[in-house]
Amino acid sequence: MVSDVSMAVDLGGIKMKNPINTASGTFGNGWQFEGFYDVGQLGAITTKGCAAEPWDGNPAPRMCELPSGIMNSVGLQNPGVREFVRSYGDYLQGLEERGCRVICQVAGHSIEEYVRALELFEELAPFASGFEINISCPNVSRGGAAMGATPEAAAEVMAAVRPRTKRPIVVKMAPHDVAEIARALEAEGADALSLINTIPGMAIDVRTRRSKLSRPTAGVSGPAIHAIAVRMVWEAHKAVSIPLCGIGGVTSGEDAAEFILAGATAVSVGTQNLVDPTAAPRILGELTDWAASQGVSDINELIGAFEC
Repeated sequence: MVSDVSMAVDLGGIKMKNPINTASGTFGNGWQFEGFYDVGQLGAITTKGCAAEPWDGNPAPRMCELPSGIMNSVGLQNPGVREFVRSYGDYLQGLEERGCRVICQVAGHSIEEYVRALELFEELAPFASGFEINISCPNVSRGGAAMGATPEAAAEVMAAVRPRTKRPIVVKMAPHDVAEIARALEAEGADALSLINTIPGMAIDVRTRRSKLSRPTAGVSGPAIHAIAVRMVWEAHKAVSIPLCGIGGVTSGEDAAEFILAGATAVSVGTQNLVDPTAAPRILGELTDWAASQGVSDINELIGAFEC
């Protein structure tokens, strides 16, 4: 991984020493991977989403394998912000001091829940370099549609949380209407966007004629959605000027490089962490080697360098 190419990037004010992040929900809260490698070498980690109060999540079974990925319906099980900080705050503070930025994901089923969770993070989590607002959560008060399902709904969430912190806000987008929703989020003060979240799918057990999970539908992730995610990052890059974090089926440095070329400033490794716990540093090495092969002195020269 020795290279003359500068790999440092700025994700909307989150200054990362390299573009490799981890996707929320696939990496625990970082410490679980320390037995495999020094997590501090990564550019950032995004912690598992937390709400103001604990969520139980969905009943089991809530994960199953697919031919080219996984499907999950975990339901954002979490202990709530206070317990999260009590349990992991010291580790995350140390990780920040080792140079790996900590991005805390904020979850909610209503605008009021997002605001309360962010206020708690702002008060209790000095170690956070920024916050990721997951607007793919269902809006329970409005029939269960994703909080960010429309430009208007996404803008409403962003307008409510923006005044609650001066730290960078990254918004985790649902995988539809990305250009219009991205513009709405930028207009309301989002510092960066991360995309995409899982894509809804179904898996039916043909012997029992029932879902393989406890719910009829669930989120598909992994290599199966990579090409879709690259396309959506490209669409968002054309629509807004704020930085993007590309997520979806990254298994290699070349996959990460596709996101960079499509317009992403940073790249999150997700499902592959569950397959290979050493995936993130390997992908970082491969991405660094690729950047060096492109004849540039700075990885930022390659952001959005895709040519039709």
